[in-house]
Amino acid sequence: MRKISEVLRLKAAGLSVREIARSTGAGRTTVYEYMVRADSAGIAWPLPEDMVEDELEAALFPPLTAELAERRPVPDWRQVHRELHRGRHVTLRLLWLEWRRDQPDGCT
Repeated sequence: MRKISEVLRLKAAGLSVREIARSTGAGRTTVYEYMVRADSAGIAWPLPEDMVEDELEAALFPPLTAELAERRPVPDWRQVHRELHRGRHVTLRLLWLEWRRDQPDGCT
């Protein structure tokens, strides 16, 4: 969580995503995701003085709810494993394309 705090501090200082990534050693995508999650949670720098790392983590990374899991289904990984061993011409890419055809709102 220390890295997230640093990302928020550098964002408040006016640095770009690229500069923040370089400064913290995190990837640009990770920095951007932290910033989006913080905005969604209404968290900005400076952090409240009474906010501990666990509270920050819980606010930015809430547990997966049943409603969200229902809206965004994920593949049945056991079935994927069985299918991969079923035939010589079965690939993960082929299984993914078939699953996306059947589940257009699934994870991307």
